Amino acid sequence: MAKTLEFTYKGKDYVLEYTRKSVQEMEKRGFVAADADTKPMTVLPMMFEGAFLAHHRFEKKEVIDEIFSKMSDKENLIAKLAEMYNEPIMTLLDEPSEKEGNVNWTVNW
Repeated sequence: MAKTLEFTYKGKDYVLEYTRKSVQEMEKRGFVAADADTKPMTVLPMMFEGAFLAHHRFEKKEVIDEIFSKMSDKENLIAKLAEMYNEPIMTLLDEPSEKEGNVNWTVNW
């Protein structure tokens, strides 16, 4: 089950989530998680905004920025977003289940 962050803002329910597709889109837009320590003013809001892509793609940036400004416990929020962000990346690296059809490979050098 995917990790999500849920809240209601101005009567609208939101479900924030990262998927492989949304993470890929964030990367295409220039998001680099490793830059969080050196560029927090850029990276942390981008991480929050990227969490809207899976279920609220067309939410206006102004609304997302407003929501971010009103979120409590931002330090924990960022930690949870980072945990959520890593989940689809880890699924990319998961080994396939033991079923017929798995591809075994070798190298020849």
